[in-house]
Amino acid sequence: MPRPRLTGLGAGLLSTAAMVVAGAVAWLLPFGAQTVVFGVLFLPVCALTGLWVRPADLAMGPVVVPLAYAVGVLPVAEGGGAGFTGQVMGLVTTLALNAGWLYGGTLVAGVIVTVRKVRLMSAARRKARSAPRRPAAEQAAPRTGQEPRTGHEAGPSGRRAPRSRVAP
Repeated sequence: MPRPRLTGLGAGLLSTAAMVVAGAVAWLLPFGAQTVVFGVLFLPVCALTGLWVRPADLAMGPVVVPLAYAVGVLPVAEGGGAGFTGQVMGLVTTLALNAGWLYGGTLVAGVIVTVRKVRLMSAARRKARSAPRRPAAEQAAPRTGQEPRTGHEAGPSGRRAPRSRVAP
């Protein structure tokens, strides 16, 4: 299986495009099976979104899939009537009646992302433990043999030079 690494935006766009295609496929089916087929197609999209989002954007995986579901369900939304208000009511009704699929898919993406994050954190902890450490005295001393400059070094007269101030 390919291992693409998508940004949060890329994962959102990919899952939205996949759900629009799933909605179009479900729209072609008889009326009773549309939302079930759409929900079943939503679960693998959630899993792939959780697997393919890059490590820096892991938190975006469970966020973008409900948005993709809401956009993709438009073709199969149960009719609420004509016009914009009717379409919105149909969308809200469909989202309410099929919340189980929505919550289940979001849970799938959330579990996958959480497992990936825990594995990344344990790998980083293992790497930090196995890295060779320098002794504390060696870390504090400069490597060049010179004393570090503090900005208050003594001048030729033996007096410390005042710190320069930058005018605002």
